[in-house]
Amino acid sequence: MIITSLLDTDLYKFTMMQVVLHQFPGAEVEYRFKCRNKANLAPYVNEIREEIRGLCSLRFQDAELAYLKAMRFIKADFIDFLGIFKLNEKYVSVTALQGGDQEGDIEVSIRGPWLHTILFEIPVLAIINEVYFRNTQKQPDLQQGRTRLATKVAELKAEGLQALKIADYGTRRRFGKVWHEEVLRTLSKQSGTHPAGQFAGTSNVLFAMKLGLTPLGTMAHEYLQACQALGPRLRDSQVFAFESWAKEYRGDLGIALSDVYGMSAFLRDFDMFFCKLFDGARHDSGDPFQWGERMIAHYLHNRVDPKTKTLIFSDGLTVPRTIELYQQFKGRCQLAFGIGTNLTNDLGYEPLQIVIKMIRCNGQPVAKLSDTPSKNMCDDERYLAYLRQVFEIAQP
Repeated sequence: MIITSLLDTDLYKFTMMQVVLHQFPGAEVEYRFKCRNKANLAPYVNEIREEIRGLCSLRFQDAELAYLKAMRFIKADFIDFLGIFKLNEKYVSVTALQGGDQEGDIEVSIRGPWLHTILFEIPVLAIINEVYFRNTQKQPDLQQGRTRLATKVAELKAEGLQALKIADYGTRRRFGKVWHEEVLRTLSKQSGTHPAGQFAGTSNVLFAMKLGLTPLGTMAHEYLQACQALGPRLRDSQVFAFESWAKEYRGDLGIALSDVYGMSAFLRDFDMFFCKLFDGARHDSGDPFQWGERMIAHYLHNRVDPKTKTLIFSDGLTVPRTIELYQQFKGRCQLAFGIGTNLTNDLGYEPLQIVIKMIRCNGQPVAKLSDTPSKNMCDDERYLAYLRQVFEIAQP
């Protein structure tokens, strides 16, 4: 079985799930899978279903709950809820598509209460990845992966980069669970763990617990998307999302995601109040250098010292790109870098570019309109047009 613990997911799933429990327990949602590069996944549908069936047999163990409970921002009633929580297979369907351009593709649909479906995304993506690669690369070239990883570590140890910190964000697109753990152990050993070394931690809660690493994460796109259907009116949905987050965490977990409506719409809503309240922002689409410059200028305009704020870069990073960003912004703000696929799925094979995104909440379409149009995902063009109009987003 690929997933053997419900902690084998990203921390932000739990931080969002706690908000859902406390503020939106009745929300109904729908997620859909997309593979952005062509891969023949259809032959493995039955294996994927079996792995999901195994996932749905899991419960949180006492030691896992104790680990979560020790986090300062996790509340006792949420731990009590997780103690009785179990994923339900009835909310997930996996189907092989046939004919035309869809030949070889699969459809994965997740529908049900948000509180009971939010934990599916990351393990289901990890399952699809590992099933695909264990069938297509039966004897993987692990030595090639180790050589590439060693090159990354060496690049990070270059002169003048001692303060550069990277984190692992690669659970959803990892080559496999065993390889993921080897990568983390190598980084922890070779780069050193935060604060003394360059390896800041991991988004994966299970490995954070197992390896003594720092678990990292706050919010993801689905949270701001759902608020399109849960807030008072669409134009206020981004502000509503940030205010609801602040209501839950009271200044903790203060990194705002900036690209659900594009950078310009984010800056319009991220006023002086939010600039001071939140610890920083995370980049996940569009040109990262332009984004960083605009964030710094925005803080200055709002009379906030950028050196007191953290900019997190997490969009398709490689180590060379991370170093370029560090060189441009070091000393001007606090910096953090989350590297995903390039850390956990770099063995010389083309990685799957797969996502699972929320497309509906309470029967209403929801979407993101990021600064990278290919990342957008919505099945209702009329809603997308309306969203662009409301948030003053130009047609790409």
